[in-house]
Amino acid sequence: MITAYVMREGGLDAMQLKIEDNSLPQDAIWLDAYRLSDEEREWLTDVILKDVPEEEELDDIEASSRFFLDSDGIHILSLFPQRVGNETIGVNVSFTLKGKLLISYRDDDIGVLRLLRHYLKHDSNLVSSALDVILELQDLKIEYLSDLIEDGYETLQENSKHVLKEDQTEEMLRELLFQESTNGQIHLALHDTRRSLRFILKVLGPKLSEKQHQNVMEVLADIESLLPHTQFLFDKIDFQLEAATGFTNLQQNRVIKMFSVVAVLFMPPTLLASVYGMNFANMPELSWKFGYPLAIIMMIGSAVLTYLIFKKKKWM
Repeated sequence: MITAYVMREGGLDAMQLKIEDNSLPQDAIWLDAYRLSDEEREWLTDVILKDVPEEEELDDIEASSRFFLDSDGIHILSLFPQRVGNETIGVNVSFTLKGKLLISYRDDDIGVLRLLRHYLKHDSNLVSSALDVILELQDLKIEYLSDLIEDGYETLQENSKHVLKEDQTEEMLRELLFQESTNGQIHLALHDTRRSLRFILKVLGPKLSEKQHQNVMEVLADIESLLPHTQFLFDKIDFQLEAATGFTNLQQNRVIKMFSVVAVLFMPPTLLASVYGMNFANMPELSWKFGYPLAIIMMIGSAVLTYLIFKKKKWM
């Protein structure tokens, strides 16, 4: 599916692109390609781009594959975190700035693009060029990442109340793993966005308007202010994981200690029972009338004595 955004007097107008026309709408500044069919991919290659990225190319991590120039224009592969149920994933979106036209290509739906489309319906002056679109997307992404960081703070603050609650340990550990994954995606997206904006400054610096340049610098400043927060969240997650693990080990050690104490308590009675259970011929106590009661009393007494010694030593 290809959605074309055309600049009108009242702002951007979105329309479904019909590849049968074999041409672009007049004054189009943005083409959003989402899960292209073979026919749409072929049309996009024939009419606009020489090379439409394949799905596996969207996951490239080397800088030379994410930010580069060629005959098609300026290419930027940008990472957008996205909440999917109880999981946070990173969705890569390919942007190509070809003259006055921006082409975005993605295989997954992302909330930031939906949010931008919503804003465009209510604010006709939000963007006026293809470059404005990509800069606004980066700005909205940073706002979204900031919200995720705030959610992380609140979740970890609430989670800290349950670290030493045995019945909630499993749920707490599951939440910590989720927060670690989410914070990792946030950290990657912040670094990736910083590299994207620096690449734009490097390539298009002199062509940026004063407003665009100010917007880029403000977003870069926001990124620098958010990065320490992600590191703090990593540290807080690690601390809570270590605290929960230590508490779990302490609980297990208590159980093992109890088993050890019980085993030691029964060692003297077991020794006595073993001695008088050997049934050798020359054991005078075997024929003694009070042998059995005395053996029972000795076994109970040895267990009680061992218990009192442990209690006095504060080993239990």
